[in-house]
Amino acid sequence: MKRLINLIVLVGLLILLVGSCGQQTDKTGSDQVPQNVLEALNAKFPGNVITKWTKEEEGEIVIYDFEFTQDGQKLEADVKEDGTIHNWEKAIAVEDLPAVVLNVVSEKYPDAVIKEIMEITAVIDGVDQLEGYEIVFETLDKKEIEITVAPDGIIIEEDTGDEE
Repeated sequence: MKRLINLIVLVGLLILLVGSCGQQTDKTGSDQVPQNVLEALNAKFPGNVITKWTKEEEGEIVIYDFEFTQDGQKLEADVKEDGTIHNWEKAIAVEDLPAVVLNVVSEKYPDAVIKEIMEITAVIDGVDQLEGYEIVFETLDKKEIEITVAPDGIIIEEDTGDEE
């Protein structure tokens, strides 16, 4: 287990090193993370170790989507091209999930097994605001479901993997 953790940390450091040296780190080899985007991520999450990043367009806004760890904690962050943090997520344990949210999930999918929970924080005018919880779980028939639930228990989004 320790070897696996060391390998993950090493790979993350190599990705960060390659990205900071100006080399291309995306799958196509054509994009680079702008310095101001990395500076914004590092200012908000000092000591982070990037494990994966992608560049996406949401309408007319360019977003850099990062997956990283900080002090062993799994996190994700979306940073706009201008260096503004759009939102961020951190992995939490089931016992840290508010009861109202857990009850909604348990009632909707009673036999599902929770695989991952990410607490979503929006950054609005520079202020962190809890937005909800992204929960990934597996049903008895091995189907992966992802739902986003607001802090008050209202389901915001649901992806059952079914095509419509």
